[in-house]
Amino acid sequence: MSNAVNTRELAVELLMSMEKDEGFSSDLIRGTLNKYDYLDRRDKAFLKRLAEGCLEKQLYLDFILNQYSNTPVKKMKPFIRALLRSSLYQILFMEQVPDRAVVNEAVKLAGKRGFVNLKGFVNGVLRKTASAKEDGTLPAPSTENLTEFWSVTHSIPAWLIEKWRQELVDETTLKMLDAFEKPQPVTIRLREFMSETERQELLSQMEEQGAEITPHPYLPYAYCLTRLEGVHHLPGYSQGLFAVQDASSMLCVEAANIHPGDFILDVCAAPGGKACLAADKTGPEGKVLARDVSDIKLSAVEENAGRLQLDNLNVQLWDAAVFDKTMEEKADAVLADLPCSGLGILGKKQDIRYHVTPESLQELQQLQRQILAAAVRYVKPGGTLIYSTCTIDPLENEDNRTYIIEELGLHPESITESLPESLRRESAKDGYIQLIPGQDNCDGFFISRFRKPVNQSARVTLQNPDLHNSGSER
Repeated sequence: MSNAVNTRELAVELLMSMEKDEGFSSDLIRGTLNKYDYLDRRDKAFLKRLAEGCLEKQLYLDFILNQYSNTPVKKMKPFIRALLRSSLYQILFMEQVPDRAVVNEAVKLAGKRGFVNLKGFVNGVLRKTASAKEDGTLPAPSTENLTEFWSVTHSIPAWLIEKWRQELVDETTLKMLDAFEKPQPVTIRLREFMSETERQELLSQMEEQGAEITPHPYLPYAYCLTRLEGVHHLPGYSQGLFAVQDASSMLCVEAANIHPGDFILDVCAAPGGKACLAADKTGPEGKVLARDVSDIKLSAVEENAGRLQLDNLNVQLWDAAVFDKTMEEKADAVLADLPCSGLGILGKKQDIRYHVTPESLQELQQLQRQILAAAVRYVKPGGTLIYSTCTIDPLENEDNRTYIIEELGLHPESITESLPESLRRESAKDGYIQLIPGQDNCDGFFISRFRKPVNQSARVTLQNPDLHNSGSER
């Protein structure tokens, strides 16, 4: 591997940035790869896997390090902590890298960065772990406390494990934990205006480029792709013949039961998957208004809508927590896929597990209810509200569903007919479903549907009921 020392040092610096919470890990990794785009393709792949792997296995790595270090991981110098984590990951999970080379490079890096007095410490800890790996004597967490055992082996904080064990049966929890660690296929939806012949021709072209394709079990236009480095160069991408979107997100739009000519308001639209599918379903005679809180987020919506050539989709800068009087009772359906803890997508966004707290869940619920109180007022009498999140937290899901019914005055409506046969659970008759990774073939996702009464306004209380601003539509 060329430029090995440099690449390892970049990985350590990247891990330090992640720990300092300087941004989402995916953004930090992408930014580093773009900055050092001149690196060999193998070096960039090495850097990406090392950074992502250390994040995914962090609690397990720390458990092992704490067995061989007199200094607890939490009390180590940030650089040494990141150096040991990245080196241990290479020793335990990257067989193509010789253990001796990993240890030697780590010792050199410690000296290079001014930690000459800690070179012996780094050398000792890593040599002990490498030796234990070879001898098959690596320590394992005790199985007496199942919560702690799963916390270490799956690198998820113990309080989250305990929370899930209380809310789900252990078998479901373990399936979910295992699912978070499995490679995720890329899910795409083919545009519904394509004929079956056109679909099969496009899929064949993708397979010719090396993609392995399987139909998704939930939707006829959804497919799972593996063995590909990216989708941007696949046939049909630049022509807007398909979009990247998880099946759970597609099901969310299906639950809205959109008709041609409808006006759809998506209050938190980025990156635009639901808004774009809604625009396909409402057709050229309908309209979708996709809003979000920042220009950066809206640029992703615009990019997707432009590539898919959706002239009936407009974007608008708007804070969903602020009520817009000009939109009151204008929408046939409102899509409210709101900011949430993201616990249903831990397999895709590893750093979420280290930042979410019980307190943050409470704060998110308050934000969600503030947005919902505004969103229900945009629904026409007799219209539909879809409330969804990409989490598996009852506080953000079922509790907010009760809030919508009891405080905002909307009626739950069955989503059974919008779901594939395998997902038609009892809760779907009551208008909601909780999708769980490992149990279901998609992200962890909550979908609920409500109908606004025709002959009465929803009972909504806003702190500032007349507050509205002038969003810029484009």
